[in-house]
Amino acid sequence: MWRRTYIFLVLVRLFFALSPSYLHPDENFQGPEVIAGQIFSYPVRLTWEFTADNPIRSVLPLWPIYGLPMTLLRWLWIGTEHDGEIPPIAVFWTLRVLMFVLTFVLEDWAIHELVQSSRHRRVAVILVASSYVTWTFQTHTFSNSVETLVVAWSLVLIERILETKQASSLLASMVLGVVAVFGVFNRITFPAFLLIPGLRLIPHFVQRPSSLAVMAAAASTTIFMAIILDTAFYTPHSITWSDLVNNPVITPWNNIRYNLVPANLAEHGLHPWYQHILVNMPTLLGPAVALLLTQPLPGLRLYSALSGVVVLSIFQHQEARFLLPTVPLLLSSVRLPQNKNLLRLFIGSWVAFNAILGILMGTYHQGGIVPAQVFLSNQPDATNAVWWKTYMPPIWLLDGKNEVLTTEDVPGMSGESLLEKLEAMATCDTPADRRNTEYLKESQGTYLVAPLSATWLDEYLDNKGLQGLRFREVWRHRQHLNLDDLDWAEDGFLPTIKRVIGRRGLAVWRVTKSCGKPKK
Repeated sequence: MWRRTYIFLVLVRLFFALSPSYLHPDENFQGPEVIAGQIFSYPVRLTWEFTADNPIRSVLPLWPIYGLPMTLLRWLWIGTEHDGEIPPIAVFWTLRVLMFVLTFVLEDWAIHELVQSSRHRRVAVILVASSYVTWTFQTHTFSNSVETLVVAWSLVLIERILETKQASSLLASMVLGVVAVFGVFNRITFPAFLLIPGLRLIPHFVQRPSSLAVMAAAASTTIFMAIILDTAFYTPHSITWSDLVNNPVITPWNNIRYNLVPANLAEHGLHPWYQHILVNMPTLLGPAVALLLTQPLPGLRLYSALSGVVVLSIFQHQEARFLLPTVPLLLSSVRLPQNKNLLRLFIGSWVAFNAILGILMGTYHQGGIVPAQVFLSNQPDATNAVWWKTYMPPIWLLDGKNEVLTTEDVPGMSGESLLEKLEAMATCDTPADRRNTEYLKESQGTYLVAPLSATWLDEYLDNKGLQGLRFREVWRHRQHLNLDDLDWAEDGFLPTIKRVIGRRGLAVWRVTKSCGKPKK
């Protein structure tokens, strides 16, 4: 029975991996967007983490996770004698499938390795496989998703070092040195999850200093390679030994310095120290929090997760996805209730919680952004696109269209300012704009992308007069919820829910304007 359940949950995971929800801009702009600009021939948009004087993001983890698949796909595309570059949307779905495979193989395998009891292992695997976090966040291209895998396998390697013979211990030590450095250059929060588990290695290294030497040598080599790679990426010219000695780019150190300045964290939002504990953990774990509080299983996994939560709670900027590495560790560290009534209550609430959050985050959350970019990439007249009240759209999905299409992201702009901007950018209304798709033959066109829940636009959409802007809806995607457009104070709770859910969807309008009086 549990095998059939597990296979079903794997298929659910694949379904959500192939759904175009968009959980956070970082899933594109801290990974695929960067590497796509290196491999393909069209421009991309790099965020401040990569353009600052002291860049804080390393490209070391990006090349094996995203660069290698993109390169292989490009070779295969060219090898099959296709014309032009491979469509970015094909690369997008390939990366989603890759993340699905990585979490299906590596995360589930790690749980099998870490949980010793066969009975409890089945429960742990099913809980992790049935979590909406596994379905959604883990199948998206987040550095946090990669960190989850690195943390889990670091714990596996620690166990192998402590339990295996000398030769195997040396191999595991070498791999741990490489993996640990990879984890640090991926996210500086990574060591927080190994504070307590790492202490168990001290007696082993005292007895077997050769293991420590091998791990240190592997880690040092990996650090050196990472610094070379980052320095080459961020230096505008071919690097020399002088650059590595005098101006090395050490992104983890830059990241630490940046996050130690409260003013920098304030730009991203400050949270109370208990945000992770009281808000983010229940958001990720749902009913499993009750089991964690009443029936925890002490062990390496639990201590690793708790040390991570404690350390991350020190920093004032706290997002739920920062705790992704704790989810499989905590879900594999709880016991199910022995009482049948309590067990049924837990199962029912667990299924309902993950089904609701899975559909919300895996299908509807900003779900129209990726399809909208694909649509705009196929509009021959598109030269300006204004995105209002949405997440920042991934530029690399425009398939080279971004060489002529200017994308402006104005999520928080007031309605009046938006109209002024559109007025300055809109092309003149012509008879072609009113006939089917004749407007596509024009050389320029301005498009507005906005959620249907943005009711402020309603009074302007039906303008048929000679003055003002004219909006022609050319595309709509219904599976889109804009949870960043919640205005409880002004609209009230129920009206806000009715507006955001009842008017769910994302639309694209072609915007034109009247240019003088018509000829008599």
